[in-house]
Formats: sequence, C-alpha cells, structure tokens
Amino acid sequence: MTVTIDRPTSIRTRDPKELLNAVSPYITELTVNVFDSEMSLWDREVALLLRDHTMVRDMAERILGNAVMYTIGCIEHPEVHLGVGKLVDIGVHQLILDTPVWFGICRLYNGGAYKHHAPFIERRRDGLCLSTADFLKSIGFDVDEELWAIDGTDCSPCDNKVPDSH
Repeated sequence: MTVTIDRPTSIRTRDPKELLNAVSPYITELTVNVFDSEMSLWDREVALLLRDHTMVRDMAERILGNAVMYTIGCIEHPEVHLGVGKLVDIGVHQLILDTPVWFGICRLYNGGAYKHHAPFIERRRDGLCLSTADFLKSIGFDVDEELWAIDGTDCSPCDNKVPDSH
C-alpha cells in the first residue's frame, strides 16, 4: 500500500517593500538626489510622504505599500482595469513624482516602457476600488482592507484605454 501525503501549498505574500527596494539598481538619473541620504527607497518614499502630507509613519507606510501593490498590479496586468481611491492614490502620486524612482520602476517592472498616468476629471463611483483590492489579493498581495474600503465607491478616474496607462 502506498500512502501519499498532500502538503498544503503555501502562497508567499508579495512584499511591496522588497519590490520597491529592488528598484535601486535601475535608477540611473539624479542618483545623488535619490541616494545621498543613504536611505532605502522604501524609507525615502515614506519620508517624502511624511514631508508633504500630514500623517504618521504607520499611515505613510500603509499608503505606500498599497500604492506599490497597485502599481505592480497595473504594470503586470494591463489587460485588467484597476482603480485606486484618493488615499492610496497619494502613494501612487508619490511614486510618479519621484521621477528617478518612477523611471526605475518602469525599467525593472515594465520592460523599460514608461507607465503613463492619464486621469479623467470625474471620479468613478462604481466600486472599482473594491474589485481592485480583490484582484490584488488574487495576485499575491496582502492589501490593507481598510484603506481600500475608505474609498471603495469613490475611485480614481484613470483611463485604461490609453496605451500603457493606469
């Protein structure tokens, strides 16, 4: 008699901090500006969020982590329409505005192609944030449910029809 033991398959959660810090070798512009503080990219982006927004570090890290998840999800799955709420969008904008880091993200995760940000004026109110959070969970991210629920029905109006946009 043969006995087989089925071992549960463990799914490794994707770490947004690791994903962002992995971008460092792909940053080629303004490297002194980016690396002069000797901070990791994660700590740099958190510090920039804290500089420009009224929030505590824990909230900045939560926002940034979910922004990285969203960004990677958009890059890896351009065929899926994803959207982000106002709160997480603060972190997405932080990544985009730090252009040396954004270009590095595009080099590493988007095959070197620039990932555009093409928002509409009007926000969507169709629950896209909630379905985006569900999608991000399905691709291995541990989303912050509270951040996605806050804006669950008030989503960013980015155009998924613009080539390589989020």
